[in-house]
Amino acid sequence: MKSDAKIIIREAIKAVLPDSAVERVLTERDFSDKKLYAVAIGKAAWNMASTAQKVLGGKIGKGLVITKYNHAGGTIPGFEIIESGHPIPDENSLLGAEKALSLIESLTAKDRLLLLLSGGGSALFEKPMPGVRLEDLMALTDQLLKRGAAIDEINAVRKHLSQVKGGRLAEKTDAEIVAIVLSDVIGDRLDVIASGPAFPDSSTVREVQAIIEKYGLEMRAKVRETLEIETPKAVPNCETFIAGNVEKLCEAAAHAAEGLGYHPYVLTTRLDGEAKEAGQTFAELAHRVLNSSDPSTLPFKRPCALISGGETVVHVSGGGKGGRNQEMALSAALGMEGLDSAVFFSVGSDGTDGPTDAAGGIVDGKTAEEMRKAGVKPEAELADNNAYAALKAVDSLIITGATGTNVNDVSVLLCR
Repeated sequence: MKSDAKIIIREAIKAVLPDSAVERVLTERDFSDKKLYAVAIGKAAWNMASTAQKVLGGKIGKGLVITKYNHAGGTIPGFEIIESGHPIPDENSLLGAEKALSLIESLTAKDRLLLLLSGGGSALFEKPMPGVRLEDLMALTDQLLKRGAAIDEINAVRKHLSQVKGGRLAEKTDAEIVAIVLSDVIGDRLDVIASGPAFPDSSTVREVQAIIEKYGLEMRAKVRETLEIETPKAVPNCETFIAGNVEKLCEAAAHAAEGLGYHPYVLTTRLDGEAKEAGQTFAELAHRVLNSSDPSTLPFKRPCALISGGETVVHVSGGGKGGRNQEMALSAALGMEGLDSAVFFSVGSDGTDGPTDAAGGIVDGKTAEEMRKAGVKPEAELADNNAYAALKAVDSLIITGATGTNVNDVSVLLCR
């Protein structure tokens, strides 16, 4: 069953790689009527830019890629490549934003900007508002992540502190913008993906103030003052195409599972909330499916694959290492302990889960027992948010490396 799970992971991610989706959008448009420039931002930026260069070739006068460290696959003719920090912005994030602004601010209405966006862009390029320092952004992002804030809450704060987010990037050019987006946001909210650099911002100053109070955020007075400046609510110069999202990821997982003999059920493409609670829910589902005295009363026909897509959060209270998918897997392992014929995995489509080299975790009914035999106390590690070490001790980490895409996470329970 773990072999089946690995096949499902591979096929699901393969289906949402940006190559074919970006190529489809580009081949359906005429790019010969204006001078063309390209900026790609996000974890999938290199793949998206590489595809654009192959399709459009010499039509792109100049290009820029801003992506996460170790996510670039080599040089791309005509493109400069900047790698920067994620999930916390760093000095290279500032450099990337300056390079992007230098390119687009010189463009006129006679030019066209191809903007290739994917998840991660919120941290990967940044230019703070006047009086706001990089250290302020780093501290606020760290507080929000550790206190379990949702991605739209994090981005609402980031947008109001940035000169390149929440529609402000588009304001800085007269060029026509064609944006191709890989969505890593539930509901495909364009103003949330990469913090919406070229889209009208739906978040408001009032909402940001509520987020500050909700999580007890600490900041300098100048930062608090800047958060009272509203973001653009109209961006007239951008046309947008969504090239991939979590729905396609879950559909691909379902198709792969069906090909392996499972009855697939997509439970939701809007999974959110606490990662450990989601793991417990999957464990409860496993017990229900496998221990029912009358399988005919179940809504799921065995063997089954129960599939969810989305993005959970981790409220960090311990000092360990991990990510939301790993924490979900460790929680599920504890809840599934003793069960036969059940495997659960949760994986980030971009190949990275939190500040680790793992994409997620894969567990079954024996995983928790194997941890104890290895000298690991799984309950204690879960409480310490140390899922990475616990899963690594029993070879239950999923390591894919950078995948070249980013469309949320997929979590699957297999039951025979």
